[in-house]
Amino acid sequence: MAVYKLFPVKDTTLYSLYPNLNSGLDEIIECSTRVNDEYDLTTQASRFLVAFSQTEIDDVLTNNVGASTWSSSLKVFLADGEGFSNTVTLEFYPISASWNMGTGKFLDNPEITDGASWNYRTSYQDEIWRISNFGQYVTASFPPSSPGGGTWYTGSSISGLNVTQTQSFEFYSTGDIDVDVTDTVKAWASGAFENNGFIVKQENEFVTSSNDANIIQYFAVDTNTIYPPQLEIKWDDFSYNTGSLTVLNTTQCIVSVTNNAGEYFNNAVERFRVNSRPEFPPRVFSTSSFYTDNYVLPESSYFAIKDLDTNEFVIDFDTQFTKLSADSEGSYFDLYMNGLQPERYYKILIKTIISGSTLVLDDNNYFKVING
Repeated sequence: MAVYKLFPVKDTTLYSLYPNLNSGLDEIIECSTRVNDEYDLTTQASRFLVAFSQTEIDDVLTNNVGASTWSSSLKVFLADGEGFSNTVTLEFYPISASWNMGTGKFLDNPEITDGASWNYRTSYQDEIWRISNFGQYVTASFPPSSPGGGTWYTGSSISGLNVTQTQSFEFYSTGDIDVDVTDTVKAWASGAFENNGFIVKQENEFVTSSNDANIIQYFAVDTNTIYPPQLEIKWDDFSYNTGSLTVLNTTQCIVSVTNNAGEYFNNAVERFRVNSRPEFPPRVFSTSSFYTDNYVLPESSYFAIKDLDTNEFVIDFDTQFTKLSADSEGSYFDLYMNGLQPERYYKILIKTIISGSTLVLDDNNYFKVING
């Protein structure tokens, strides 16, 4: 099984209150709603744009995924959230027009206007966002007093694909975005429309009471943390041909990753070998050492990767897309290092189901990803 992560080539936030402001180099992107109670109850909305390279997407789908079953998810990580007293629903659409990231930051003084803003796609007084006469499947949404804010494709029948997605958060939610965008990525790959990235906005943006307002801020591609937005592509490359090896059938076992080199370049693709054997050998007559015999884990076996510092799952156990494969040498999985932040340490975990019992095995297998 395989998981491949792509990082954005650009992102920015559009602010209705600052219609010409560009924030392309900000460390934060946001989709918030505010009400200016102090002055005139003016609704303030923000939406963010995030785009990934179509060349990279095509390369993964053509050279790695091929004809395999696959899915794609947009993941964006919460930096700060306020006002989650009610359910908040975010909407995700493919952007219908090109845009420039720019070099501004929120509330720069003087204001930077060299990229996308609420009013303009490219820069101040150049290429406005369309506010009428939209093409097929294209729409926009804005109050009459603040036209602009981007345009996007919407619907469930574009080449038979549904490119409209939502995700809701409750009070105790983490607020992290993890939404299936497979149909949108398929539409880009098929040429149904051009890849201009995603626009993310709240379902109910233009509120009239501060009780309904909220602030939802996410880490941008320019963050100094390990949480930039990601487009994750997962596919099924599972193969299970054990040859003459015996399938492990006891929970009293020893499982280890034997070929962990400890350091890997961030553009590497590594195959990790998972060796296993019973902890207590059966009593049999043999001319060779039992401890040199390798077994293979059952088909219901999976891997996960944790960040060693934060103890968070970078790749979580997935019953479809992180299954361990097997061949005549034993169990194994392939890991694409490009989706891991360089100069950090990671831990490998193995989960297997044997005779109805679930084991999560931690053999202290650590490795570091380095720039190369």
